[in-house]
Amino acid sequence: MSITELSIKRPLLITVIFTVLILFGILGYTNLNYELLPKFDAGVISINTTYVGASPQDIESAVTKPIEDAVSTVEGLDIVTSRSMENVSTITIQLKPEVDDVVVQQDIERKINQIKSTLPEDIEDPVINRFSSDQFPVLNLSVSANLSDTRLYQLVEDNILPGLTNVTGVGQVSIIGGSPREIKVEINNHKLNFYNIPISQVYQALHAASLVYPAGKLSSQQQELSLRLNADLTTTDMIRNIIIRENKNGSKVLIKDIAKVVDTDATPKTINRINGVNGIGLQIFKTNDANTVEVSKKIKEKLNQLVNEYSKEEFAYTIASDQSLYTLASADAVVHDLILAIFIVGLVMLFFLHSLRSSMFVLVAIPSAMIPTFMMMSIFGFSLNLMTLMALSLVVGILVDDSIVVLENIFRHLEMGKNKVRAAIDGRQEIGFTAVAITMVDLVVFIPMALTSGLVGNLVRQFSLVVVFSTLLSLFVSFTLTPLLASLFGKVDHLNKSTWWGRINIQFENFLGAIKMIYGHILLWVLRHKRILFACIFTLMAGSIWLIPGGFIGSSFLDSGDRGEISIKVEMSTDMSLYQTNQMLKQAESIILKNKDVETLYTLVGTQTGGGGTTSTNAHWGQMDIVLKDKTKREITTDEFGVLVRNEIESSIPGVKVTALPMNITGSSNSPIQIAIKGASLENVKEAAEIVKKIVESTPGTDYVKYSTQSERKQIQIIPDRVKISSMKLTIQEVSQMINIAFKGNDNIDLKENDNEYAINIQMDDTNKLTVENLRDMILTNKEGRTIRLSQVASIEETMVSSILERTNRLPSITINSAAVGRASGTIVKEIKEKLIQSSLPTGVSIEYMGDQKRQEEAFSSLIFALGIGILLIYLIMVALYESLVYPFVVLFSIPVAIIGALLALALTMNNLTTFSLCGLIMLLGSSPKMEFL
Repeated sequence: MSITELSIKRPLLITVIFTVLILFGILGYTNLNYELLPKFDAGVISINTTYVGASPQDIESAVTKPIEDAVSTVEGLDIVTSRSMENVSTITIQLKPEVDDVVVQQDIERKINQIKSTLPEDIEDPVINRFSSDQFPVLNLSVSANLSDTRLYQLVEDNILPGLTNVTGVGQVSIIGGSPREIKVEINNHKLNFYNIPISQVYQALHAASLVYPAGKLSSQQQELSLRLNADLTTTDMIRNIIIRENKNGSKVLIKDIAKVVDTDATPKTINRINGVNGIGLQIFKTNDANTVEVSKKIKEKLNQLVNEYSKEEFAYTIASDQSLYTLASADAVVHDLILAIFIVGLVMLFFLHSLRSSMFVLVAIPSAMIPTFMMMSIFGFSLNLMTLMALSLVVGILVDDSIVVLENIFRHLEMGKNKVRAAIDGRQEIGFTAVAITMVDLVVFIPMALTSGLVGNLVRQFSLVVVFSTLLSLFVSFTLTPLLASLFGKVDHLNKSTWWGRINIQFENFLGAIKMIYGHILLWVLRHKRILFACIFTLMAGSIWLIPGGFIGSSFLDSGDRGEISIKVEMSTDMSLYQTNQMLKQAESIILKNKDVETLYTLVGTQTGGGGTTSTNAHWGQMDIVLKDKTKREITTDEFGVLVRNEIESSIPGVKVTALPMNITGSSNSPIQIAIKGASLENVKEAAEIVKKIVESTPGTDYVKYSTQSERKQIQIIPDRVKISSMKLTIQEVSQMINIAFKGNDNIDLKENDNEYAINIQMDDTNKLTVENLRDMILTNKEGRTIRLSQVASIEETMVSSILERTNRLPSITINSAAVGRASGTIVKEIKEKLIQSSLPTGVSIEYMGDQKRQEEAFSSLIFALGIGILLIYLIMVALYESLVYPFVVLFSIPVAIIGALLALALTMNNLTTFSLCGLIMLLGSSPKMEFL
C-alpha cells in the first residue's frame, strides 16, 4: 500500500499527523528568538593588551612582537595583523575556513600564558576575544541627570548599572565617558626641593599608611578569632596628615606640607554627548542565547522604571541606536512579502484552476509545510532572522509546485470519468516520480549551499536548510494531504457563461488560448530557423556575461543599501589634547545638527569603534554616529549626506580629517577597500604605500582614502646618562620611578568610604608639568637628601615618532583604506589591480587585499563551487530519471538561458553582483529545470 492509498483510506490518521506537526510547529515558533542575522563566528580573534604610558615603539617591541611570535605557531591561522599605539597593542587574527575558533582561542591563551612572564610587569593581562554576531551592542544610549559629573557617574555605577545588568538576557553594560570620583594628591615640585624629599618617598609613605592584611588569630578552648590589621584610608584629612619624614629635631613633614589633597573627579579619557547634550554613554550587550527584541523591550521597561525611581535627580535617557528596531523592520518587511506572496499564489491558482475549492487544496500546502518548518528550526537551534524569514518568503512558490503538479493530474483523471478516489490514487502515482524529481532538484541545489564554508556559509546555512525542510514537507503534503482532499472534495467544474465567474474564466481561458496560438506560431518559426535561434541565444549569453567585465554590473561582498545611519570618524592633529578635540567636535556637532535630515547625533570624544564592535581610545580621535530620517522623508542618500557633511566640516574647521562611512547591516562601519602593503623594509613599505595611495585616489568611486598608520607625532625622549646618575648616588630605576609618578601618576591606592573605593592619584600638580622646561627642572632626591635636577643626569630631546605601527604576518605594513561611493567596491579594486600591474613598486614589497575584497573572493568561490556541485547533482538526477546520459543536457541548456534574464535584470536595475544576488542565481538554477521536467 502506497502512502497515498494509506492517506485516502485512513483520513483520520493523516489528519492527526498534520495536526501534531502543526502543533509542534507552533510550539517551535514560540521558542524561536528574533535576531537580525543568524548567529555566526566570523573566524576572527583579537588580542588587546594595555600598557599605560608606553609609546608605540615600546608597545611593538615589548608586547606586540613577543605575542605575535608566540601565537604564530598555532595551527589554523590565515592572516595576523597588529597595531601598536600609545598605551595599547591590538592583534587581529583571521582564521582559515573550517577551523574551530574555540579551539584556536584556547591554544592562543595557552601560548600567551607561557610567555606572560617575559612581558613587562606593569601591563594589564591580554584580553582575547572571538568576533561573533553577539558582540554588537543591542542598545547604545546616553544618560543624564541634574547632578554634577562625579555624582552622575556615581549614580550610574552604583544604581543604574546594577539595575540594567540584572535584566534577563543582558550580558554586559559598558560605560563611555563620565568622570568617576578621584582623590588627587597634587605634589608641588618646589616644596619637594625645599624639604629634599623624593617624590617616590611620598608614594611609599602613603602606601605604608594604607596597609590591610591578616594578622593571625586569637584561639582558646572556647573560641577562635581571626585578626585583621585595618589601616584603610577613609577621609582626605587622614591623607593630608600622613607623615612622610620625621626630622632629627622632632619636626615632621606631612603630605599636606608638600601637596594639595583634592576630592574631585578623575581627568576624563572619553566624553559622550547626544544631540549636543553631555551625558554618559552606555553600550548594552546581550547574552548569546537571548532574544534581541525581548532584551531591548525589557531594557526600555527597566530604564523607564529607573527614570521614575530617580525623578528627583531628573534622571533621563536618550537612545542613540536600537538593534531591535532594525531587526523588527527587516522582519516586518519580509513577513509583508510573505503574505503578499501567499495572496498572489492564491489568486493565480484561482484563475488557473477556475475553482475556489480547488485553489484551497493547493493553498493548504503552504501552512501545512511551513508551520512544521518552525519545529525543525527550533530543533536545529535556528532563529527568526533576516535569512530564515527570507527563505520562508521565497519558498512559497516552491511549496505549491508539487501539489499543483499532483492536483492537475488528478483532475485530468477525473475528466476521464474516474471516481474521486481512483482518480486521486492513479493521478498521484502517475506523476509521483516527476514530483520527486522536482523536489530533488531543489534539494541538490540548496544542500551544497548549506555546506559552504567561511563567513558566507554562516550567513546562508540557515537560509538553505529552511528551504530544504519546507520543500521536503511540501512533497509529503503533495503525496498525502492533497490527494486526500481531492478524493473527498474534488469536483470537475464546467465553465458556464450564465455566471459572472464563469464569464471571467472563459475570458481568461480565451486569453490563454490566444497566447498559446502566438506561442505555437513562434515555436513553429523557431523550429524552421534553428540557426537564427542559436545565434540569438549565444549573442544574448555573450552580451549578458560581458555586462560584468564591461562595468555595467559591479561586484561587491554585500550591498550596503540605505539604512539611514552613518558614522563620521574625525581625526585631529596627533598632538592635540582631549580638550581641544572636544571643542572642535562641538563645532562639528553644530554644523550637523543644523541639517533638517538629522534625527539623532551620538558623539564620542577620545575614542572610536572598530568593525568588530571593539573600541580604541586616543585623545585626538572622535566619532559621531548619525541617524537620519527615513529615506522616504529626505531627498539625499546616506552616501550623499556623508560627502556633504565632510565638506562642510573640513571647510569650517581647519586641520580636521573626516571619514564618513554608512553603517552596514550589523550596525558597524568599516572601509570596504583595504589594501595592505608589507615588506621587510619599512622605508620600502612607505614608498610603496605612497604609490598605491595615489593610484587609489585616482580611481573613480574611491573617497576618504587614508593610511591606517597616522602621521608622526612629537615625543619627548629622556635619555639618562648612566655615569652621571651613578655619580649622583642614584639608580636608573629610582629616576624612572620618580619620573613615572610625577608625570604619569599612580592610582594603585584607594580611599574607602561607605563600602565604596575611590582611587588616590599621586602625581605632580598641573602647574609643574606644562612645558619641557618643567620636565628639565624636575627635582630628583638621592638617599643622602641631595637634590638634583633631571637635566643634570639626562638629556631631554624632542623627536618625531610614528603614532601607529602596523604589522601584517610579522612584517611591517601600511594599509590603504578607502570608501566606495557610487561604484561597487569589487569593481573599484579590479581597476586598482590593473593599474598596479603597470606600476613599479620597490623590491621586497608585497600587496594583500583585505576587507570586503577578501571576503568577496572567499564567498564567490564557495558559492560558485556550490553552483557547480548543484549542476552536477541535477544532471545525475536526470540521468537516473531518463536512463540516458545525453537527454539531461537538453534540460541543462536551460540554465545559461535563464542567466541571461538574471544578468540583464541586474544591469537594468543598476544593482551589483553580491553574495545575495549570487544566491539568487543558485536558486534560479533550481527552478529553471523544473519546466523541462514537466
